[in-house]
Amino acid sequence: MASPELIVVVSAVRTPIGRFMGGLSTLAAPDLGRAAVAGALEAAKVPADAIDVLYFGQGRQAGSKPNPARQVSWGAGIPEEATSMTVNMACASGMKSIQLAADDLLLGRATYAVAGGMESMSRVPFMLDRMRDGYRLGDGKVVDLMYRDGFLCPLSDQLMGATAETLAEEGSISREAQDAFALESQRKAAEAWAAGRFDDEIISITVPNRRGDILIDRDEHMRPQTTIEGLAKLPTVFRAEGGTVTPGNASGITDGASALVLTTAREAERAGLEPLAVLVDSQTAGTDPARMGLGPIPATLPLLERNGLTLDDFGLIELNEAFAAQAMACLQELPIEAERLNVNGGAIALGHPIGNTGSRIVVTLLHEMKRRKEKRGLATLCVSGGLGMTTAWQLP
Repeated sequence: MASPELIVVVSAVRTPIGRFMGGLSTLAAPDLGRAAVAGALEAAKVPADAIDVLYFGQGRQAGSKPNPARQVSWGAGIPEEATSMTVNMACASGMKSIQLAADDLLLGRATYAVAGGMESMSRVPFMLDRMRDGYRLGDGKVVDLMYRDGFLCPLSDQLMGATAETLAEEGSISREAQDAFALESQRKAAEAWAAGRFDDEIISITVPNRRGDILIDRDEHMRPQTTIEGLAKLPTVFRAEGGTVTPGNASGITDGASALVLTTAREAERAGLEPLAVLVDSQTAGTDPARMGLGPIPATLPLLERNGLTLDDFGLIELNEAFAAQAMACLQELPIEAERLNVNGGAIALGHPIGNTGSRIVVTLLHEMKRRKEKRGLATLCVSGGLGMTTAWQLP
C-alpha cells in the first residue's frame, strides 16, 4: 500500500468519444460530464455524498450556461455543500482539474475529490458579433466560436494547424512521415478495441431519441480501414503551397467526457478502497504560442529532473496527438519508442474533445498501466496559447 501522504486515484472512467455531429451530439457537455462522474463514483464504490469538491475542465464553454462543473456536480447527486469549479486551460483543462483536486487533498481541504473534463464540440454555437449594440446599416457577421474560442490563437494569430505546419517545416517532418504516424495511431486503436483493452475504462451512454433510446458504447471517430494510400490522397488544410497537415494526420473534432475519483492513500486504506494509481507529480509550462505544439517538452523535462527520473523510467507514455507533426516534433526532444507511446492509439484515431482530452489520456494510461503491470506512466500534452502540461503516475 502507498504511504499515507500520497494522492491516489480510486477510479477512472470515460465515455465513448463521439464523432462530430455523431451519436453524442444531442447531449450538452454537462450531460456527458454527469454520466462520466456517475460512472466514476460507481466504479470507485464511493457515495456521491462523500465528495467534497469537483473540478471539471471544458475548453469550449459558450452556450453551456454558468459554471458547467456545478451542473455536473449537481446532476451527479453530489451534495450542495460540495464546491465545483469549471477549469479552462484549453487542451489541458481536464488534466489541470486533476492537479487542482490533488492540491485540495494535499492541503486537507477535501477528503474525496472528483476531477475530469468534458466537451461537446458538436454543440459549440455560432455568434452574431456586436449584435448587442445593434446594426445600423449593412450586414452582420456570424462568428464560429469553434474558431474564435479555440482553433484560432489570439496570441500568434494563427490556427492551431498552422502552428503544426511550422513545426513540420522546422523539424523536417515530411507529409509521408506524418501519414505513417497517423496510420499507426489508427492501427493501435483498432487493435485495442478488438482486444477489449478499453473495456474497463469505457462507460456506455444512453442517448434519448424519439424513436427509442440509443446506446453508445464505442468510440465513433476511429477509421480502422485507413490506408497509407488513402491518407496520401487527402488535401492539406492550413498551407496552400507545400503544406503537410491534413484531416488524416490531425486529431478529430469530437465529443466526450472522463472523470476520476481521488483521495489520499490514508483515506483509501481506511475505507477499504483499492487505488488504481498514485499521482507522482505534475508540471505546467509555457512556450512560444506560434510553436504551441512543443509544450510537452518544457512541461516534462523539469518534472523528470525534480523527481530524479528519465523517460526510460516510464513503461507507458501518453503524448496527445493534436497533430502528427506536433507529436513528432516533441519526439525529437523526448525520444520515446513506439512500443511505449500511445499504445492504444491517440487523438488522431480516437479524437480530441478539447476539455476532455487531458483527463482522458490519464484514464487510458492508468488502466493500461494496471493491465500491463507497468510501474510508471506519463501523460503529457500541448496546449493552445503556448502551454504544456505533464503528469507522472505509478502503480500503488
